[in-house]
Amino acid sequence: MDAGAKLVVLAELIVERIFMKFLIAVVALVLSSLPSFGAEIEFKTDSAHTNINFEVDHLVVSTVTGKFSQFEGKFFIDDKGNLIRVEGVIQAKSIDTGNQKRDEHLRSKDFFDVEKFKTLNFVSDPLKIAPNKKSSMTGVLTIHGVSKPVKWDIKYRGQVTDPWGNEKAAFKAGLTINRKDYGLNWNEALEAGGVLVGDEIQIELNVEGDKVELPAKTEEKKAQK
Repeated sequence: MDAGAKLVVLAELIVERIFMKFLIAVVALVLSSLPSFGAEIEFKTDSAHTNINFEVDHLVVSTVTGKFSQFEGKFFIDDKGNLIRVEGVIQAKSIDTGNQKRDEHLRSKDFFDVEKFKTLNFVSDPLKIAPNKKSSMTGVLTIHGVSKPVKWDIKYRGQVTDPWGNEKAAFKAGLTINRKDYGLNWNEALEAGGVLVGDEIQIELNVEGDKVELPAKTEEKKAQK
């Protein structure tokens, strides 16, 4: 190979290396601009430290309070510590107002019809709420087989490690809905005017979650014990 040919080959090698470095830089730039889906941290609802409460007007001048005692939920935190997504499922039959007769009525076809509509469900839209910040959370709430967009007032309280080394996170949220929007129409008129049960229901969530560990991390903790 003469000197001219060698120069051509050398030039081609230099151009190829420059092109490869440029290509690697472009790929790295594109990847860095993509959302970091892998950085989501999942928390599972801790039922012992989570409350789903509600209240509704009764006889116009008083209030009945209640709760749901059976539920599952999860929420997700990004690598910056922001709350980014919430999901939950409530067992309708677990409604509890502290009065057995009333609870049986609420489970009947007059209200929740729990044999047909077994769960209440909520799935949020994408969020980005920083710790200790009040904000709003939109999403779809399904009750009695009816799905409606809703908007919660919410405060994400952030993350903490308990004395036993478990990572926790929590938020509080509130919402007012009209039960008739979900087909919960039963009522009785009062002789003095008004109705037995109010239309508006106030719902309050106090949610605490446990970090869901990856399988490898779980095995590592077991080994340490």
